Amino acid sequence: MEAENLLALPQFCQLYQIEYTFIDSLQAYGLIEIVTLNEEQYIHHDHLKQLEKIIRLHYDLEINMEGIDVIAHLLQRMDEIEGELRLLKNKHLS
Repeated sequence: MEAENLLALPQFCQLYQIEYTFIDSLQAYGLIEIVTLNEEQYIHHDHLKQLEKIIRLHYDLEINMEGIDVIAHLLQRMDEIEGELRLLKNKHLS
């Protein structure tokens, strides 16, 4: 994995003013993936948008980890359904 596509976890936590234990909880629920290189932990840039949504749900709306887990899975399922719908529309228009 290329290091330029990674953001160091301590920098991320400082930038977003969040506790490292929150990130641990997200990883325990399977909501994010932490990359470890040379004994340092990182978050991939591709996951930042999703992680920002999760942070807003938790800190701004005070949604607990279980609620975040449910919401994340529902949003993922919606994305899948929208992709399937686009495919069907493209087939119909062809």
